[in-house]
Amino acid sequence: MGRTHAEAARRLPNAELKAIAGGSRAPALASRYQVALEPTKESLFARPDIDAVVLTTPHHLHVEEALAALAQGKHVLVEKPLATSVEDCDRMIAAAAERKLQLGVGYQQRFRVNNRKACELIRSGAIGDILAVQVSMPMYAGAIKAGGFGGDWSWWNDPRSLGHLLNSSPHAIDLLRWFMRADVTSVSSLSRTFLPGIKVEDTTMSLLEFSNGAIGSLFSSRALPAPSFPGEDFRFRITGSKALLDLDAYSELRLSDENGWRVVSQQPPVKHEGADTAFADVRMQAYCDQMAAFIAAIEGKPSEIGTAEAGRASVAAFRAMLQSSAERRWISLQP
Repeated sequence: MGRTHAEAARRLPNAELKAIAGGSRAPALASRYQVALEPTKESLFARPDIDAVVLTTPHHLHVEEALAALAQGKHVLVEKPLATSVEDCDRMIAAAAERKLQLGVGYQQRFRVNNRKACELIRSGAIGDILAVQVSMPMYAGAIKAGGFGGDWSWWNDPRSLGHLLNSSPHAIDLLRWFMRADVTSVSSLSRTFLPGIKVEDTTMSLLEFSNGAIGSLFSSRALPAPSFPGEDFRFRITGSKALLDLDAYSELRLSDENGWRVVSQQPPVKHEGADTAFADVRMQAYCDQMAAFIAAIEGKPSEIGTAEAGRASVAAFRAMLQSSAERRWISLQP
């Protein structure tokens, strides 16, 4: 993700990549983009020629890094999730507000072709009131690990990062909230660890209730022994009072009404599995549009960037799911 955001900055006419710090691959990345390599994150945050920073570090590091950058007067874009607890999200939000700085979250799925079209249809009333949603997110980790990205994937199993759900659910929760302009109000979940040798959650089934009256389900897992079910990597089935939407974020968006099923949008193949294809135009489109939206927010212009409040909402839902499983009861997210 460090290279992804560096590439997005390189491609934008109104952004300039200045420096990189942190991580074992930082020297190679700085050399690739011919920018300064800072010895520490603190020295990077202190540079007077930097207006904004992007954090692409493991989840549990986000809060302290964001607070340090904000203290130096930098706008911050944090890769999802915003943090690992609601309390840390609140600290970050308060620090950004106090300094009148932008704090955004890496919800690049808002900028994918089919997801934007689905949002447009839902908000226009084309499918009526949303009654129910089903989200499927089974991931075969072997495909990514074998794809040539390199790096150390042990942070996936680090208890400080809490579990797979914190990797996957932020995108799903954010898109549902963004589509419907509604909040998750209560959850009931079962979480399990099926993979041998790890101590964090790798599979969760959840029931969700939303403030607009809609109900939903979420299946998230990386405990797959083989490539996932066809077309199910990131799929939404949305039942409205007037029509249905079948949203495959990586293939087709289909609508069904009295005239039957038809394709209304198609996402070109993203090919995010390997390093050789991950930085091609199709995948990078969403990240470039996201960074452009982040810059627009900094400049006070209309923007669809994931806000810190949206980031907090996903973290709150995630923590409620884990709590529900641990306590075997419904958890309310209402104050």
